[in-house]
Amino acid sequence: MKKLFLASALLAMTPLAMADTTVELHKANDKGVGESVGTVTFEDTDYGLLATPDIFGLPGFGMHGFHLHANPSCDPSTTDGKVTPAGAAGGHFDPEDTQTHAGPYAEDSHLGDMPLLVADNDGNIKTPVLAPRLKESDLAGHAVMIHEGGDNYSDSPKLGGGGARWACGVIKGAN
Repeated sequence: MKKLFLASALLAMTPLAMADTTVELHKANDKGVGESVGTVTFEDTDYGLLATPDIFGLPGFGMHGFHLHANPSCDPSTTDGKVTPAGAAGGHFDPEDTQTHAGPYAEDSHLGDMPLLVADNDGNIKTPVLAPRLKESDLAGHAVMIHEGGDNYSDSPKLGGGGARWACGVIKGAN
């Protein structure tokens, strides 16, 4: 009976699910990272990775590309004398080297392609989205990015046309 009690007590103290991962995003600029624009909380579900944004400060209503990038950095990068805000984050997370941007629902696509985020008239994003091919364990050691423009989930224009990197957050590990 004593062993059963100890086993029950240990189970009660052990979390049954991984803790959610919350990432703070900062405005991307050519000097580094700017002010905070909110957070995104990620959690595993039976249907994929649920991303719950609490983002503010976008310039009004619209769709925005949302991706997991390869490197854990939001620093700018310089190529041919041109500075790219949050460029050190690299490209979209693509562990299978598909080199294809086909969106979150296509099997042969960057794994880092996530569903579009939609800002309300006040520039806030609060609607959760589901990334069916990602798990919380995929996040550590990467950056999450929100782009200025939408995403058509194709390679034309390049990377779906999301445009400049608007906000970035580094994912160090599960919280």
